[in-house]
This record gives sequence, C-alpha cells and structure tokens, in this order.
Amino acid sequence: MDHFSIRAYSNEMRGHYHEYHQLVLPLHGSIYISVGDFFGLVSPGDCVIIKAGQRHDFKAPEEARFLVLDTSRLPAKMMSSAEEKFAVNAPLVAFIHFIEQQLQHQVNRELESLTYELFQQLLAQQSCARRIDKRIEQVLDVISQDLSRAHSLTALAQVACLSPTQFKKVFKESLGVSFQVYITKLRMEKAKALLTHTDIPVSLIAERVGYQNASAFSRRFKQYFGTSPKTFVR
Repeated sequence: MDHFSIRAYSNEMRGHYHEYHQLVLPLHGSIYISVGDFFGLVSPGDCVIIKAGQRHDFKAPEEARFLVLDTSRLPAKMMSSAEEKFAVNAPLVAFIHFIEQQLQHQVNRELESLTYELFQQLLAQQSCARRIDKRIEQVLDVISQDLSRAHSLTALAQVACLSPTQFKKVFKESLGVSFQVYITKLRMEKAKALLTHTDIPVSLIAERVGYQNASAFSRRFKQYFGTSPKTFVR
C-alpha cells in the first residue's frame, strides 16, 4: 500500500475517493484540488493531504507532473490537522526531487522502503500550516541564504516592505514565533549540524552562524542545547 508514483492528471475536473491516505506534491506545474474545506491551486512547494475516505475533485494541465504517495499511515499531527494544504520545508522539497529521480531511473524495493521511512520522518517535521505570507517568505529566503549576517529588524522589515511594527506582527502571525526566536533556532541548528558533520573549529562555526564573538556563541549554544559546543563535539 505504501507506494510512491509520478502522475499526470486530466485537465477536466474529476473526482473520487479511496480507502487509503494520499499526499499530492507538485513537481512541475500546478493542480486545482477540492478536498474538505479547501479548494484552490496547489503548486510546487505545497502538499495536499487527502485522508482515507475523503471525496476529492481535481484537474491539472496534462503536462504537469506530481509526486503522489498512497499510504496507510500519516504522522499524528497530520491526522489531527484541520488543514488540507500546507507548505513543505526545504529539506523535504529536496528529498521530493530525489524521489523523482529514483522513480525515473531505478526500481529497487529495498531502496524504496528506506526512502519511504525517511520521507515519513521528514513529513513528521512539517508544520502543517498553510503557505505563509509571501512578504515573509521573501524574508525567510534572505535569512536562510546567509546566517552569518546580522539580520536586523529594520533590514528585514525593508525586505518585506513593512514598517518594523507591522513586520513583527505579520512574522509572528505567519510562523508563530518572533523573528529573533526563528533566527536563533536556525543558527543553533546549523551550528549543531556543522559540529556533528564537519571538523570546522568552533570559532569559525560561530562566524558562520552570525556570532563574531566565540564566547557569545558558546553561551547561546549552551543555553539552547544544555551543553557547550566543545562538549557537544566529544
């Protein structure tokens, strides 16, 4: 039952239901889907959850392609979520395209099984939130491109074309946390990854994640993870 496929759909509206869960993730092109309380366009970077037994109607340009997962299980947060459409994060987007390449060039049941389990783990990390405000999306792109920068409130508000006060409000409404908390999380997670997978000195890692002072970085890291960077490496 747990099966990936690449599909195309008719450009005429059609509908049905099935006794298993299904995820639809656009690869190239978009699709109109009606499911539950959602009716609208689903594009690359989005995912639609169709739960077992749910009637859904859909149409798409015939040249569009979609990664579809038919599955017997979904993460608990998706089963309880009222949202049918959500934005996927960058690691899952990259993995989706890896799956596309595997399906097009290689058939390997063992690899497909491992791929499915990793996909489920990445799926469980998703927020299941609707696509965020496009102005904030631009800000997130700027932040993620270079975590070594200061990323001040004023500069990020300018990227979003909002006043600082409006920016703080819209950012928190979109992500549920302040921009400072969001940036700190990204910096700490990147530092953790660099400490785990590279032999880059702590002082250079500090610079790469926006800390000119290694001591300040170490204090924040310990505050965040409960251990110092040097202890974490060991």
